[in-house]
Amino acid sequence: MNSLLPGDSSRLLIGGSLVAGGNGVFDNVNPATEEVIGTAADADAADMNAAIAAARTAFDETDWSRDHSFRVRCLEQLQAALKAHAEELREITIAEVGAPLMFTSGPQLDGPIEDLSFATQLAANYEWETELGVSAPMGISTHRVIRREAVGVVGAITPWNFPHQINFAKLGPALAAGNTIVLKPAPDTPWCAAALGSIITEETDIPPGVVNIVTSSDHGLGAQLSGDPRVDLISFTGSTGTGRAVMASAAANLKKTFLELGGKSAFIVLDDADLATAVSYAGFSLCVHAGQGCALTTRLLVPRARYDEAVEAVAATMSGIRPGEPTSPGTVCGPVISDRQRSRVLGYIDSARADGGRIVTGGGRPAEHERGFFVEPTVIADLDNSAKAAQEEIFGPVLVVLPYDGDDDAVRIANDSPYGLSGAVWGKDPERIRRVTDGVRTGTLGVNGGMWYSADAPFGGYKQSGIGREMGAAGFEEYLETKLVATAQ
Repeated sequence: MNSLLPGDSSRLLIGGSLVAGGNGVFDNVNPATEEVIGTAADADAADMNAAIAAARTAFDETDWSRDHSFRVRCLEQLQAALKAHAEELREITIAEVGAPLMFTSGPQLDGPIEDLSFATQLAANYEWETELGVSAPMGISTHRVIRREAVGVVGAITPWNFPHQINFAKLGPALAAGNTIVLKPAPDTPWCAAALGSIITEETDIPPGVVNIVTSSDHGLGAQLSGDPRVDLISFTGSTGTGRAVMASAAANLKKTFLELGGKSAFIVLDDADLATAVSYAGFSLCVHAGQGCALTTRLLVPRARYDEAVEAVAATMSGIRPGEPTSPGTVCGPVISDRQRSRVLGYIDSARADGGRIVTGGGRPAEHERGFFVEPTVIADLDNSAKAAQEEIFGPVLVVLPYDGDDDAVRIANDSPYGLSGAVWGKDPERIRRVTDGVRTGTLGVNGGMWYSADAPFGGYKQSGIGREMGAAGFEEYLETKLVATAQ
């Protein structure tokens, strides 16, 4: 397909070598056409074991974790190589992710490549040691120094929806902090990770074993990382259900765990907001990448007195966004990732009907696409917030519109969820907006279209949306341990 992939297949990266998978290969499918576009290396348990061993050896037996300037240089090389291969990576991303072309210039590719600079610069300027000075605890004169050191071997398990963004958001800070890593990408998007492995091997000085990339058709192979005592930290992004399993497995070794999980975020339109603008923004946002984003706002909360108006307005916006070919420059809503995911999304729409919901627009497969895993942008009205479609993460272009009675009720409904990942508030009165944002229990909130996503800003959730933070200084420090050295004077 392109020069980053040898023939029509990719390879595992284990211990500095590009190798075949123990289970042979598996098909890689284009979600917009349902056609097989090539194959990927299919790792088995022995491959994963070898990758973990290589990462352990590279951490324990080299000075990678201690040579800060060398790591900075390697990350600069990686970023430069990714930029040089951006067009090839763009082709891969559109083909296997189904990501619309317009978003590869932002969060699907170019943005994450640019964001690697943050981790690199942080490592270059980070205060690895902090003097606490001399004190006399228990009468003993003691000089104290705080040292910050790499955790060790990181097991990174990533999903398919924004593969470059999430792969780089783990790889960048983990390496910058001095760790070695085993990356297990989702089976649906193996080429994005495999291409990264080729680039690292051929165009950087990153030593053998520091980065290992294990693609596999087996969704469960990542469990080997969380259960293996040679792995010191698990960094997982995915569903809350799988996150629970990862945490339970990691608990056997009391392994440090970072989890970025699901969301069912609320978009609150206050009664002094420009309703038409706010709900149009909400509808458009949910159609981006076919609604396949954990932090997208999938519940629209509007004043009860203007409920019908809001439903009509957001339905007009979403009905005007037709699912399109990802290669088209004007496409906003491409396909979902797989037939399995399409069936899941349509199943939630059926459950909404069964619970008394009204499908205002959409609700099925678009007639204009005979092939491809497309779903119509869908607006659901007249559901209670307790309904399945209003409580569970759908991961598709499906919006539930809910009425509320006053600001306190809006906050109550927003918080009536097992999740707490993100949200939005639109209004005019700063004091009211502050009270509402104070009341909503989520890790990020956008106000009047404000963008919370940035390399220097921490991202993560409350409640069952995860543990820890990714990105920003807080995300970098997830990959560090703190050591105090006290020397008697």
